[in-house]
Amino acid sequence: MIRLRVLELLAKEGKTKYWLYKQLGMSYQNFNNMVNNRTKSIRYENIETICLLLHCTPNDLFDITEDES
Repeated sequence: MIRLRVLELLAKEGKTKYWLYKQLGMSYQNFNNMVNNRTKSIRYENIETICLLLHCTPNDLFDITEDES
């Protein structure tokens, strides 16, 4: 399973979930689903923006596990 590590990276940068939500300009429902790993897809432009805002790479942003929970 691929897991998005946004919340961990936000904490590392000292930023809030609300801050990132405002930066991305997405609907709150889609944003919340994305950061809580309840979505099936993420747009490349959102991945790029998150990486730029959180000073990370896509490798930092995603975690791959065998666990499906």
